[in-house]
Amino acid sequence: MMRMTALLALALSFATALATETTLPKRVQSVLELRQLPPESLSVYVEDLDSGDVLLSWQELEPRNPGSTIKLLTTLVALDILGPAYVWQTEVYALGEVESGQLNGDLLIKGNGDPFLVTERVWQLLRDIRQAGIREIDGDLLIDDSYFQVPQDEPAAFDRQPLRAYNVAPNALLMNFKVVRYWFEPDHDADSVQVWLDPPLGNLQVDNKLSLAPGSCRGYQRGIAISANEAYDRMTFSGSFPRGCKRYAMDRTALSHNAFVYGLFVSLWRDAGGVFQGGWKNAVAPDDAEPIVVFGSLPLADVITRVNKHSNNVMARQLLHTLSAEVLGEPGTEHGGRKVVGDWLDEKGLEFSALAFDNGAGLSRDARMSALDLGRMLKFAWRQPYMPEYVSSLSLSGLDGTLRSRFEDPALRGNAHLKTGSLDHVTAIAGYLQARSGKRFVVVTLQNYQDVHRGPGREVQEAVLRWVFDH
Repeated sequence: MMRMTALLALALSFATALATETTLPKRVQSVLELRQLPPESLSVYVEDLDSGDVLLSWQELEPRNPGSTIKLLTTLVALDILGPAYVWQTEVYALGEVESGQLNGDLLIKGNGDPFLVTERVWQLLRDIRQAGIREIDGDLLIDDSYFQVPQDEPAAFDRQPLRAYNVAPNALLMNFKVVRYWFEPDHDADSVQVWLDPPLGNLQVDNKLSLAPGSCRGYQRGIAISANEAYDRMTFSGSFPRGCKRYAMDRTALSHNAFVYGLFVSLWRDAGGVFQGGWKNAVAPDDAEPIVVFGSLPLADVITRVNKHSNNVMARQLLHTLSAEVLGEPGTEHGGRKVVGDWLDEKGLEFSALAFDNGAGLSRDARMSALDLGRMLKFAWRQPYMPEYVSSLSLSGLDGTLRSRFEDPALRGNAHLKTGSLDHVTAIAGYLQARSGKRFVVVTLQNYQDVHRGPGREVQEAVLRWVFDH
């Protein structure tokens, strides 16, 4: 009997070994050959979530730059430590007496790291201040961003694109991601181009040197060149805008963080009929003062959806600084956030064989992770009580987020929740896929190679996903 049991165990072990693919599927090999991509540039890990069987492993231990798929780790740690219902609190202090709607003193706003204090929510914050009885402020706006400690930022350091939104640094009082949407519209009667800002900021100047040119609405940035002065408070637009364009929008960063806060505050406050003529200063909230308004953020579960579906870098970095402040104490720092993540991995028994975490957003040339470690982490998340919030934060294949316009293959549409990652010479995708059979799999592909981000990497990913779907 014992001999038969041993033989049966051996047979099952042999069958399991055969079930694990250690060579790439033919359809994946075909794409690699067609696009002249070496197989050694790719790592793949696929595991059945129910049985634990490894369906495919290919260079799964190789450390690679994961791009924005590293946000999967940042958001998972935040969910586990802070909880899905966690909220950030923005506090407002009236530093003076309020009489008949007039504040005889300064108004102080203290940021505590809210990653999604966009224009609409700032308007709600200001409405709460008005409801607290203030219509006129005869002092200055004081800004307390001491909850985070962020080194002096050089926005052009990563890729010499200082005005791009993905390069915005974190700040404890981050408003509208420090981004302005510029609208361009031809004025055919005046033979000129109109430019306006959303939100309008009185402390941001625009030099409009655009001209109209014949042609359809096409071309890189529709022919618009943008440059900024050293303080980023003066933007110059030049070039030729096509007459065939009805309207065009361009999102770019502007000002310093706190100058942006001031400009947005003044604009919205005056639009609502408030009176304010003061300037702004950095300050720290008094220990003995009570806030007149405490403005709660969206819950963390909603925030990570915006981080993962839209791959928002600065929101992910806000999460990392928040983890540092909450676990290790104020002020939150990037270094502290990395320590919190490392300690969490040790505590959960998820010690990564090769992890270079950097800023938690994936905006890094130095970040590293293996496909196996990322797959193990996704499997861990699947077993947690907050799994539904985590999975739903990922883009739904072919339907929303960074995957809205991907997957021509209808079989893949809506059958996977995935996070994408892309940098120059880096492409990655990771998450969960439900196969045709109804089985659910963790799927990870990481690929680093010259120009792989220009399209070939996506073809490889789709070949892997389609192969998994057919199981």
